[in-house]
Amino acid sequence: MFRSILLLTLALLAGCALGPQARDGMVNYDFGLARVDKEANPRLHQDLVVAAVSAPAWMDNTGIYYRLAYRDVTQPQAYALSHWVMSPAALLGQRLRASIARASKAGVFTPADNVRAAYTLRLELEEFSQVFDTAEKSRAVLRLRASLMRQRDIVAQQSFNLERPAATPNAEGGVRALIEASDDAGEKLVDWLAANQKPF
Repeated sequence: MFRSILLLTLALLAGCALGPQARDGMVNYDFGLARVDKEANPRLHQDLVVAAVSAPAWMDNTGIYYRLAYRDVTQPQAYALSHWVMSPAALLGQRLRASIARASKAGVFTPADNVRAAYTLRLELEEFSQVFDTAEKSRAVLRLRASLMRQRDIVAQQSFNLERPAATPNAEGGVRALIEASDDAGEKLVDWLAANQKPF
């Protein structure tokens, strides 16, 4: 019995040493408070419906994912003791809608509002993870595809690829870097919408 417990303890300790640094206890993260400052010169002038962000099935949960690029980048893994408070797609959708609303003189809606707007924005989240290039060095990777629709016609499509370095090689460092990448995505998305929204 004692030998079994000892072997289990050693296996757990070995497992902890293989991946990113862990912290004690369960931790839940969101994106923090969004900025409340209104842009002095809003650039968006057309009503916009922002659809819910879609994501691959493996991201449809609260896991904070990382990849060990120095071993096998094709294996996404989730931190055991750190989670988002909701799915990354839902959190990112909230953040991006807030960024768009700050830059808009018109209305920004969701499909649930049942509002007929000039444009509809569809967003596909393709990657949202912390990538470790070495055991101590990592970066946030966010890949997003945007489609701007007017009625049933596609006005424009664009892929956004953003990376931000993580300050620490753990879940907290990954979370902070992913939030920074999300805010960068919001700014680039607003610039793209301003260039492609045309008055009727």
